[in-house]
Amino acid sequence: MYHNNSIRILAGNSHPELAMAVAERLNVPLVPVTVKKFSNGETSVKISESVRDEDVFIIQSGCSDVNDNFMELLILISACKTASARRITAVIPCFPYARMDKKEKSRAPITAKLVANMLVVAGCDHVITIDLHASQIQGFFDIPVDNLWSEPLMISYIKRNIPGWENGIVVSPDAGGAKRATAMADKLGIEFALTHRKRDGKSQTAPERMEILVGNVKDKVAILVDDMIDTGTTLSLAARTLDENGAKSVHALISHGLLSEANMSMINGLPIERLVVTNTIPQKQHQYSCSKLITIDVSPTIAESIRRTHNGESISLLFGEWADTSGVEIV
Repeated sequence: MYHNNSIRILAGNSHPELAMAVAERLNVPLVPVTVKKFSNGETSVKISESVRDEDVFIIQSGCSDVNDNFMELLILISACKTASARRITAVIPCFPYARMDKKEKSRAPITAKLVANMLVVAGCDHVITIDLHASQIQGFFDIPVDNLWSEPLMISYIKRNIPGWENGIVVSPDAGGAKRATAMADKLGIEFALTHRKRDGKSQTAPERMEILVGNVKDKVAILVDDMIDTGTTLSLAARTLDENGAKSVHALISHGLLSEANMSMINGLPIERLVVTNTIPQKQHQYSCSKLITIDVSPTIAESIRRTHNGESISLLFGEWADTSGVEIV
């Protein structure tokens, strides 16, 4: 029997396994939702239980069919708004269009800002996400945004599963990830390295290579960290560069494993021990074809953030000791 303003969890079609894992941890059943398409491609949503005056959390990740999943999310938010939900929180483990956070050249769109506007117009009151590609995206919103970090889970994985990490070096594949890598290196108490990607010639078709700008990886355990892997090109270049420069072993830890165009057999052939990603994106289809892929479960972090948000508690604990001492669940 629900009392007023209880937690109600809804999920779209993007990542039902993660939504179920979060609901189980909170001991709250998922609200039955039917999401389907008409023959012309329009999305139809039906919420089968009342959400009036409830604290609603909608779990939908920006993966695979990004546009369809995002449209599902907007319609679910709108449906809950018109059904008189007290508060609507969009839980978006992997934020869509996060790479388009600024104008790279003239007349280029800032699509992440458009996504923020659409969520607010649909009726969203709060956003929870994980490892935004650029933290300034939080400033695109006029509503609260909690950007959770996978860093504590990654640090816990490193300490438990990477032999010799004490003699390691954290490597960023580009300048954009330097802040993330240096923060992790500081918390582990080890060194930091930075690689740079460049072309051998001026032509756009010239072969690409990487060079190490900062740090010495020779005879060290190289821990390559990034927020996103899509085609796998950057990972491939960085892993081979580290190996060629004498790294003892290479481990890749990536927050969001999109892997939409990645050749998994190519990743199997890279000089890396493991490719570690979180399950903000479904990984089942990739795990069958890549023996080096390890998935870390983020459902405990999401569930705890939902519980704390509902109860009006601080979630800053999720950025430190709680995640470190909770251990890492590998799925």
